[in-house]
Formats: sequence, structure tokens, C-alpha cells
Amino acid sequence: MSNNREFLYRRLHSLLGVLPIGLYLIVHLMVNNFAVKGPEAYNQATHFMENLPFRYFMEVTIIFLPIIFHAIYGLYIAFQAKHNTSTYSYFRNWMFRIQRITGVIVLIFITWHVWETRVASAFGAEVNFNMMAEIVSNPFALALYIIGITATTFHFANGLWSFAVTWGITVSPRSQQIMTYVSIAVFVAVTFVGVRAILAFVG
Repeated sequence: MSNNREFLYRRLHSLLGVLPIGLYLIVHLMVNNFAVKGPEAYNQATHFMENLPFRYFMEVTIIFLPIIFHAIYGLYIAFQAKHNTSTYSYFRNWMFRIQRITGVIVLIFITWHVWETRVASAFGAEVNFNMMAEIVSNPFALALYIIGITATTFHFANGLWSFAVTWGITVSPRSQQIMTYVSIAVFVAVTFVGVRAILAFVG
């Protein structure tokens, strides 16, 4: 029974990493990318997202609860996993290890990012271009954002490979190799969008 429960938890953990969390990541980075067009375009995009109907309900059910489950179970996986990269230095072994490391980094980054934006907003601050520009005006904070974004996009892209295997989409070695190339392409593309967006706030 416990094995069946763990199997279901792992499948749910994998699914939530793509839907809705991965989808939300893409939408969030696309909204942030409006910063490239200037403060007015970014502020309009963020205000549109803030004024969506049932916003708080959607944030809780579609974003926060899935992230909490994914993070908690992900930490369980990360700390009970046995890494063997020192003995078997295969590509997939390293991807497995880096996936766990980036998962911890992403959790810390998201917590900090939410504190700097959503929690600040709850206390009356306005989430706009100036807020983000002020945050990343500190070179140390900017470096942390770039690291956090890169860790997040890697975790998502590499998670797509794991998702495809977990859900039986890629079974053969050939299909898994193709999915490796797909995940690399996704990582490069999404990282470019994310880093380009955060650099747009730098004056």
C-alpha cells in the first residue's frame, strides 16, 4: 500500500511541476518580459494580471497549494535520494543530482521573491516596474535573481524530461534522447526570456 501511495505521490509531484506550476512559470516570465518594452508596458501587464476575476482564489488553488505540495514532497525526494555521481558519472545521474540541488535553490528563491513582492503588496506596496527596478538596483540582489531564475528554468526544463518518463510518454532510449534535446532547448529559450526580463529593470 505504501509503495502504491508513493507511486501516486511521485506522479502527482511530476504532474504539478508541469501543470499548473510550469505553465504559470511561462506566463509569469512572459508578463515580466513586458519590462523590455518599458515601465508603462510592464505596469499595464501586471495590473491586468492583478485585476483578473477570482484572482486570490486562483492564486491559492492554482499556484500556492500546488507549489507547497511540490516543494514539500520535492524536499523529501531530494534528501532521501542516494546520489552516485562520484561512482557513476553518467549524464542522467548528474541531471538527477542537479535537479535536486536546483529544487532547494528554487524554493529559497521563490520564498524570497514572494516576500519581496506579494507580501510587500499585502502591506500596501505597489508591484510595478519601479519596485522591481529598486530591488535589482543592488548588484548582489540582481546576481541572486539571475541565479534564481536560471535554477528555476533548469528545474522546469529538466523536470519535463522526468515528467515524460514518469508518465510513460518516453519509453524507448531513442525517445528519451530526443526529450533530452527538447528539454535543453526549452531551458535555453526560457532562461533567455527570464534573464532578459530581469535585466530590463536595470537602469
